[in-house]
Amino acid sequence: MKKTTIALLVLLCAATTACDRTGGTHFTPAASPEIRFTGRAVTGEDGSLTFDWSGSHFTFRFEGRRCAMRLSDTGCDYYNVFVDGRQTAVVTATGADTTIVLADSLPKGIHTLLVQKRTEGEQGRTTLYGIESDTPLLAAPEAPARHIEFIGDSHTCGYGTEGLSAEEQFTPQTENCDLAWGCIVARYFGAEYTLIAHSGQGIVRNWGDEKEVSDCTMRERMRRTLDMEESPAWDGSAYRPDIVVIKLGSNDFSTGIAPAEKPFNDSYARAIDYLRSIWGQVPILCVAPSDNTVVLRYLEQLIAERQDANLHFTAILPGVTNWDSDMGANYHPNHHGHRKLAMSVIPYIATITGWELPDTSVE
Repeated sequence: MKKTTIALLVLLCAATTACDRTGGTHFTPAASPEIRFTGRAVTGEDGSLTFDWSGSHFTFRFEGRRCAMRLSDTGCDYYNVFVDGRQTAVVTATGADTTIVLADSLPKGIHTLLVQKRTEGEQGRTTLYGIESDTPLLAAPEAPARHIEFIGDSHTCGYGTEGLSAEEQFTPQTENCDLAWGCIVARYFGAEYTLIAHSGQGIVRNWGDEKEVSDCTMRERMRRTLDMEESPAWDGSAYRPDIVVIKLGSNDFSTGIAPAEKPFNDSYARAIDYLRSIWGQVPILCVAPSDNTVVLRYLEQLIAERQDANLHFTAILPGVTNWDSDMGANYHPNHHGHRKLAMSVIPYIATITGWELPDTSVE
């Protein structure tokens, strides 16, 4: 999907109520059934939803011309807005009690909107209070029949995806998970998705850590409802994916320290044990990153030791992307590079799940 630049309208929000009909405006709380939210969130007593993971998104339908979202944000987050399947805007969420216009002057008829958090938890935590619309919301769109959970690092977050060159420094504006490999894979299979990802994280060691085993890596973060908060814990009850795809390992070997096989695999095993505790025998695909074949050898040994029929592994081998036209900011893949990463993993997901390969492009 191509980025569309549109002027952002930000208005100060009035006090929220369950149903505000002043001036013909209807208000629907975020946790209402008419709004289908996908991701991990904390539900407030006022019907709000608080979330921070990259890729968290919600969708709704209405037969009107104008709608907006009421929210607050602890930092500065960027959101993709899609109207009837087409991206129409990138909007900025920041500050308290804010109303952001999502669509205005729409043509007559029923419209479906999808709003996606394109930045990760480090950029901010959003509390969505609800949707304002000039007509009542209709029944929420049906969820896709398939669901993939991706657990990863900056690549899964889409860090620097919209950067114009490898030498460009990262800014949050260039982070767009929708153009990264996980969302590309989900689109290809027509699947719903969740992204449990945080830049710089490993499975046993984070980027630049002086220790071989970091105190908090994705093995701990994946247990959380909110990326940046230790509690509440995530119990897996809000959704159940058809397959979990883990792509970690790049940061574990950063800045000269190479974790030994035992601590690396012990930490990986703890992550797998957690997934088994909440979702049973869900298929798990472990993907070794393209910049480190050592991870592939470690994973091969781990899978052999566990003797788990629903545990699989593969690798994105070195050379799948180049270091110029496939790179965005800070030598992270751009959309073109992420398409290559997605195409490397798609056949394995199809084989594991039994899903057919659609006759469509990988976008």
